[in-house]
Amino acid sequence: MIRKTWTTLTALTVLLTSASAFAEEGAAASHDPYASLAAALAIGLAAFGGSLAQAKVGAAALDGIARNPSAQGKIFVPMIIGLALIESLVLYAFVIAFVKIQL
Repeated sequence: MIRKTWTTLTALTVLLTSASAFAEEGAAASHDPYASLAAALAIGLAAFGGSLAQAKVGAAALDGIARNPSAQGKIFVPMIIGLALIESLVLYAFVIAFVKIQL
């Protein structure tokens, strides 16, 4: 069920954002009414995916610590690094969406 939902969301994202990716450059491209919608969709999907990934990382780390409390030091640092990398992808989507609107 979740895989089907992700496939549907991915296909919808590609369909909605591909028109603005291949649009002509110039004065008409800067007044694209769908640019804001594409940016909002990109940010929303990135935040949604990032939150799901962070929830899964946190749950797995807590599960590992609950099973073996002495491994807390070895689990905590990689968990924080993983969370930072996931969050960086969301921030990249945020920056790219707003740069795309400005162009």
